[in-house]
Amino acid sequence: MKALRYSLGAFFILVGALHFIKPQSFVAIMPDWIPMHDEAVAVSGVAEIVGGAALFSDRTARFGGWWLIALLIAVFPANINMALNPGQVEGHDVPQWLLWLRLPLQPLAIWLTWLATKPAKPSQRSSD
Repeated sequence: MKALRYSLGAFFILVGALHFIKPQSFVAIMPDWIPMHDEAVAVSGVAEIVGGAALFSDRTARFGGWWLIALLIAVFPANINMALNPGQVEGHDVPQWLLWLRLPLQPLAIWLTWLATKPAKPSQRSSD
């Protein structure tokens, strides 16, 4: 499970960094009802980086997993908004069917994060 946990940690750090490298991509998918888009993108980017970094330590991985699961749930409305309004995202010529197909990946990411950070059974602890 450590390999999965480390892979997820690296993935979340990378995606969190993209919030600062290409913030307009994240701002564009946010629903109108969410205030302060720029600030929300920055906060979610930091949250992804912190959560991803937490996955690299055995001591903080469990907390990081729950942190990231909460974050994945919190950002899900932006993914729904992107599927409902594909033309809203400038510079992204992604077919709408693909945006809808992407939505089930969020529960998959939640499950993988939970799986990678759940406490090991006593018999599995020495095999990681």
